[in-house]
Amino acid sequence: MKLHELKPAENATKLSKRIGRGQGSGKGGTSTKGHKGAQSRSGYSRKIGFEGGQMPIYRLVPKRGFKNINRVEYSPINLRTLQLLADKTQQTEITLELMKANGLISLKDKIKILGNGELTSKLTVTAHAFSASAKAAIENMGGKCICLDKKTEEKPAVETPVVEEKPAVEETLVAEEKPATETSVVEE
Repeated sequence: MKLHELKPAENATKLSKRIGRGQGSGKGGTSTKGHKGAQSRSGYSRKIGFEGGQMPIYRLVPKRGFKNINRVEYSPINLRTLQLLADKTQQTEITLELMKANGLISLKDKIKILGNGELTSKLTVTAHAFSASAKAAIENMGGKCICLDKKTEEKPAVETPVVEEKPAVEETLVAEEKPATETSVVEE
């Protein structure tokens, strides 16, 4: 076979519909667009969701709440799973790469360690977030939690400023009242 002998497979190509070329073709006159109406005019394009004048589904369906575009989704991993992984691999350091190698996560996932199950060995766990119970359980066994997300790390407690109590309204009114003084009248 040579380059000049190449051709598409049988029925792989189809001739385009030739419209508006006279009545004899069967596609003359209105050129397959029918009589009148927006769809027969040039420049017409139907807007997305238009249902021919019927109330569109996006207006019929009740709306509630919103989608937070900044939401961060975590893949949960329980302590029980970490313990099984540690027993299987004989590792004390659980990293994202180790979890990926054992099919628990994909590397694009953000991981949150949850406190379900029991931990029986000292582990150093690296993840994006930890629940309070999981962190406590890991640290009680003498392990370490390495948090990769800076937002989820514990922030130091901020002292709230002490606000002086304002006196009640009645007390301020009493304090503002001055004893009545006699006014002297100037005679002319």
